[in-house]
Amino acid sequence: MGTLKDTILSDANKPTVIKDCALLVDAEVASKKGMTGMMIKSSYKMFKAIKPTIVEQAVGVLLDDFAQKLDEQYDAYLSAVPDKSQAFDQWATARDKEIADQLLGVTDNIINRSDKNAIKKIYSGLRGIAEKNVAAAVPAVGKLVMKYAG
Repeated sequence: MGTLKDTILSDANKPTVIKDCALLVDAEVASKKGMTGMMIKSSYKMFKAIKPTIVEQAVGVLLDDFAQKLDEQYDAYLSAVPDKSQAFDQWATARDKEIADQLLGVTDNIINRSDKNAIKKIYSGLRGIAEKNVAAAVPAVGKLVMKYAG
């Protein structure tokens, strides 16, 4: 355990991982359709207009904890598929809701420690939408993990 996390968080890789994650977020937002997609795209555009580096900064803050959760999933994958006959992204896709819940657990913990009730209320209202969107992004996250896992 820890190999993937150590690789992702290494001084040599971390800046590139942050950029790759930001590109992943950009692509996921761009792929959203319908009314919800329009809302997400509009909000995202506003946030980035106010602070263009907001995604990179958020990823930088969350990456250590996300890397830990992804490391745990990668270890489970190696135990289940030791010969790597199934790619990690395919294995992860079958567990998209579980992985999304683990990743969102990181932000859940941050919100739970907050003393800002308004933020807690907004977050709880968006949590279900976030879970669906993060689950939809799991295949792309799996590919990103494969890039660094080797």
